[in-house]
Amino acid sequence: MRIAKTKFEWIQTMSELDQTPIAEKLRGAGLRPTRQRVALADLLFKNGDRHVTAEGLHEEAVAVRFSVSLATVYNTLNQFTMAGLLRVVAIDGTRTYFDTNTSNHYHFYLEDQGKLVDIPPNELRVEGLPQAPDGTTIAGIDVIVRLSSSSRN
Repeated sequence: MRIAKTKFEWIQTMSELDQTPIAEKLRGAGLRPTRQRVALADLLFKNGDRHVTAEGLHEEAVAVRFSVSLATVYNTLNQFTMAGLLRVVAIDGTRTYFDTNTSNHYHFYLEDQGKLVDIPPNELRVEGLPQAPDGTTIAGIDVIVRLSSSSRN
């Protein structure tokens, strides 16, 4: 099976696809490295940590001539999340971001731009957490600090 060349500059055949570092990353997370998963993972992970929406990733794929449906992008992002490769950050239940940085960290949300930005490590401390109910442990803490431009006030 030949895979069309794109800006990715990877993958001539399925056997080459199977040997890429992205394919290894997917296999390590328990996912089969399909053509769609490898292409989307390449876009997601090749330039370091970032926050994406499904619509934004779909636009990136279209821009590099990788034909994929928005539904496939959503499904793939959810599969990556379930496999521990991504972290979901929900804003007001109206917008969902997928974060490639799965460590415990916090975010600024720039409301005017619809942009999510990591808060630098050690810039925020959470103190005075309640005791977790019996039989449970705290798995994480989500903090989103909302920012608006000063000119709006």
